[in-house]
Amino acid sequence: MRIALKFFKSLCLGVAVLSSLSINDAEAARLKDIASIQGIRENQLLGYGLVVGLAGTGEKNSKFTEQSFRSMLNNFGIKIDESTSLKIKDVAPVAIHATMPPFSKTGQTIDVTVSAIGEATSLRGGTLLQTMLRGVDGNVYAIAQGSLVVGGLGVEGADGSKVTVNTPTVGRIANGAIVEREVPDNFSQTDSFVFNLNRADFTTAKNVVDAINDLYGDGSAVAQDSASIRVSAPRDPSQRVSYLSTLENIEIDQGEDAARIVVNSRTGTIVIGNNVKLKPVAVTHGGLTVTVSEDPRVSQPNSFSQGQTAIVPDSQINVSEKKGKMFKFDTGATLDDLVRAVNQVGLAPGDLMSVLEALDKAGAIDGKLEII
Repeated sequence: MRIALKFFKSLCLGVAVLSSLSINDAEAARLKDIASIQGIRENQLLGYGLVVGLAGTGEKNSKFTEQSFRSMLNNFGIKIDESTSLKIKDVAPVAIHATMPPFSKTGQTIDVTVSAIGEATSLRGGTLLQTMLRGVDGNVYAIAQGSLVVGGLGVEGADGSKVTVNTPTVGRIANGAIVEREVPDNFSQTDSFVFNLNRADFTTAKNVVDAINDLYGDGSAVAQDSASIRVSAPRDPSQRVSYLSTLENIEIDQGEDAARIVVNSRTGTIVIGNNVKLKPVAVTHGGLTVTVSEDPRVSQPNSFSQGQTAIVPDSQINVSEKKGKMFKFDTGATLDDLVRAVNQVGLAPGDLMSVLEALDKAGAIDGKLEII
C-alpha cells in the first residue's frame, strides 16, 4: 500500500513537472513521437480465399482456382466429378492481408486488403468468402469476409482496346475481419520497459535518460546503447498505464544528426544537411556540348544518264563550350554559402552532383556523401 501511494505521489509530481516543460523548443519532441516500446507492436496476417460475384472479370482457365472452388463446395457437402469442367469466370483467387494492432481483443474488427493473384481483370462488385487469416506462427487470428470496395476501373472494347483507371484488381474491406485470437504479450509481466528510438543517437538517448531520471529519480532509466533505454516500471497493470502515459508525453531535446549529403542519382534529388561544412576550396565547372545533326539529301541524276536516285548522308557536328565560373569557399562555409554559390553559377542537378563528388574526393566536405 505504501509502495502504491509513493508511486502515485511520484506520478503526480511527474505530471506537475511535465506541465512546466517548455514546448516551444523547435528541437524538442514527445517521447512517443521519437520512440516505440519494445514488444508493443503490430502483427501481420495473411490468408488465401475466393472472391465471387464478379461480372465475368474473374478467372479464365486456372487449375488451382478450380481446385480451390471444388474444395469450398466439398465443405458444404457438394461433390463434383473431377472430369467436369467448371466455368469460374465469376470467381477469382485472392490474397488477403491485414495488420493486427497491439492489444487487439477477441471480437474487435480490423480492415483487410484483397489482391487478385490470377488472371482476374477486376474485383469490382465482388464478395470475399469466409477466409482464415494466419500469423507467422501459423495460428488463425482473424476471419475475413465481406463486400469489396474497389477504387480502380478497367474497361475493354471488342477490338482489344483497353482503358484502366488506378488498379481494379485490388480492393479493401473496412472492418472486414473479426479477431478470433489475441496475440500474447508480456505487458504486465516484466519489471521494466524498453524504449527503442526511431533514429539511433547517443545524444538523444542521454537526453531521454536525463529527462526520465529528473522525474522519477536516479536509476529509473538506463541507456543500453544509442537506440534503447530501459525504464523501471510498477508491476500493477493499472499503474503501468498511467506511468506510460506520463513517460510518452515527456518533451525530449533531440540530438542533431550527423552532417550528411544525400544524392539520388536516378531522380536528381539532392538533400544537404544543415550541419554540412566545407573546407577552404576553389571550384570551377564548365560544360562541353557536342551536337551531331543529320540532314540527308536526295541525289537526282541527270536525264538519260541512266543513273539512279540515291540518298546522300550529310552530317554536321557543332562543339560549344560554356565558360566555367569559379567560386571559392572559405573555412567553415555552411549550407547557405554552398546554395548561394550554386544559384549564382546556375548549375543543373547533374552538374551539382559532379561538383559534390569532386569536393568529397578532395576531402573538402565535413560530412558524409551518400549516393543512392
